[in-house]
Amino acid sequence: MSKLIKLIVASVAGFAAGVLLAPKSGKETRAELAKQAKKAKKQAVQKAELLKDVADDSKDTIIHGADAASKEAAAFGRSAKATAERIAAEAAELGGEARTRAKRVAHEAKKAAEVIQKETKDSLR
Repeated sequence: MSKLIKLIVASVAGFAAGVLLAPKSGKETRAELAKQAKKAKKQAVQKAELLKDVADDSKDTIIHGADAASKEAAAFGRSAKATAERIAAEAAELGGEARTRAKRVAHEAKKAAEVIQKETKDSLR
């Protein structure tokens, strides 16, 4: 049991004992108890309404925060997808350029080998 509940129960018990032991008639005591019970009920209702308001505000804050986080995650996902697509396109372009250069280098190397081979044959004659 929480300390607050224990404190409330002890206060109510102390008050009730004080009222019951007071030098008043039964009718006066019952009237006083009824008055105090109404007061306690009113305070309990006020506290419950306050707690409900706090819970509603908390709920709204949580919903708003979750919505904002969801939107942020979706935006991040879209950004990551766009970046991945751009990287893939650049990689494909670079791959095509690398193939073109490799073919050019191979062709030039073949031509150079043919020239060297021809020069070698010519010098051996």
